[in-house]
Amino acid sequence: MFFLLSKLLDFLLLPTVWLAAALLGALVARSGGRAQRRWLVAAAVVLAVGTSNALVNEALLAWEKPAVGLAAVAPADAAVLLTGIATGNKSPHDRVYLSRGADRFTNALWLYRAGRVRYIIISGGSGAVLKTVGTEAAGLRTLLRLAGVPDSVLLLEERSRNTRENALFTKELLARHPAIKSLVLITSAFHERRALGCFAKAGLYPQAFPADFRTTDRSWTPDYWLLPDADALTRWSLLLHELAGWLVYKAAGYC
Repeated sequence: MFFLLSKLLDFLLLPTVWLAAALLGALVARSGGRAQRRWLVAAAVVLAVGTSNALVNEALLAWEKPAVGLAAVAPADAAVLLTGIATGNKSPHDRVYLSRGADRFTNALWLYRAGRVRYIIISGGSGAVLKTVGTEAAGLRTLLRLAGVPDSVLLLEERSRNTRENALFTKELLARHPAIKSLVLITSAFHERRALGCFAKAGLYPQAFPADFRTTDRSWTPDYWLLPDADALTRWSLLLHELAGWLVYKAAGYC
């Protein structure tokens, strides 16, 4: 139930849904009336704020965990790579289709190649409402093996469907591998805050290694502040989803 409710919340937090609702309200309101004007003003505000690259970038800069240099990562036993970066609903199912956020994967590989971690734990089953072919963790293991990482250092957790379960099931996995004591947690920068909280609640305290940044460095050029950007709507949706998820998790005591 929690999983399905989270999917519904995702839909309700889409700025594009708000824009469509405001336009629909203006359409059905009495022509020229006060209600119609209010709906049109609401649509204009959503459009102006929703397409502002500067506003969403500033908001995300305040929320994302900052980047960590490789040299600042203390050597650890394992990296925990959280999934959510591949698409399972694309045919043919003879390969892994990576989506935005793929540098979670490349950062895990980078840490391993740099000798900062000895193992890579891939945590995540399927985030789809309906059944998909295989799990994302299994697909990412295949990619890491193709990249030359020995199968003996890859550990899979394939049951989790959300961040809380990532933490709980990773702890269960670690109980079977007592030699692994220290961890580095790799997830998207906007998600790292909630993930660290969930792992702490589970009694795990990994180093943070954010990836998949949705921000750019702040700029003082006119195009940064003035030009509308359709992609800003997507980034607002992402931020609102994560803020809502963090608040729900906090209220439930998950992080």
